[in-house]
Amino acid sequence: MGKLIFRKDGTAQGVAKQRLIESLAKPDRRIIYDPYAKNFVLGANIIKLMGHRLSVWLGNKIIPGMHEHLISRTRYIDDLIEESTFANIEQYVILGAGYDSRAHRLKLPSKLKIFEVDQSEVQELKRLRLPDNMPNRESITYVDIDFNHQSLKEQLINVGFDQNKSTIFTLEGVSQYISREALDATLKEVADLNPNSNSKIFISYVNKLLKEDSKACFGKGYSPHKDWVWDALRHAEENDVLIVNAAGNSGANVDPGCAEGGLF
Repeated sequence: MGKLIFRKDGTAQGVAKQRLIESLAKPDRRIIYDPYAKNFVLGANIIKLMGHRLSVWLGNKIIPGMHEHLISRTRYIDDLIEESTFANIEQYVILGAGYDSRAHRLKLPSKLKIFEVDQSEVQELKRLRLPDNMPNRESITYVDIDFNHQSLKEQLINVGFDQNKSTIFTLEGVSQYISREALDATLKEVADLNPNSNSKIFISYVNKLLKEDSKACFGKGYSPHKDWVWDALRHAEENDVLIVNAAGNSGANVDPGCAEGGLF
């Protein structure tokens, strides 16, 4: 179990940890609120004891701007999902769901069908940690997949995905953990799965500098290569890529230069 926690769901825990920290802020100051994040985070009680301000401060000493980036990304997708599902979207597919809690904490239509897609080990851990009385639990179908070796289209159709219904897909914080070939194949399968013109996909991705020179990726105020960060921002603007300006509660200008996202 110990190896599984750190190798399979480490990233999912890390994102849930940031949602927990943000949820500790005062109600009129926090960007998002996730009452379930604590169920997925090792040391949640210690984090709650430390509080929001100290936890964010410590995090910024390690990776400046990461908390603000993750929370602003979370809030953007939260708003997108609520707006889309109350308009005309009938299905919601969360690719690489991890410990995502949107199905439970957002105000979603009861008729919405939700598919959470991820590795079987992570899905199993998630279900074990969820309280029994979670909202919308009956609307969720858990779909096991290994993006590097299995077909997304096949896995979804096998559990009741309807190719004729309008759908919103989210691929959040996944692209950097799978091969380029697997990502290309997944996006092609998403297109094949749902040709409906009302369907949408949100994808977050990172610049290759995150692996090649991570120090260049954490804000203009911290980066030893500010020109690279500005080049990334210009590239995003020229190609109609959504830029999330992650100022956060502190109002600090930490704009992470290697994190990008788009809605298609």
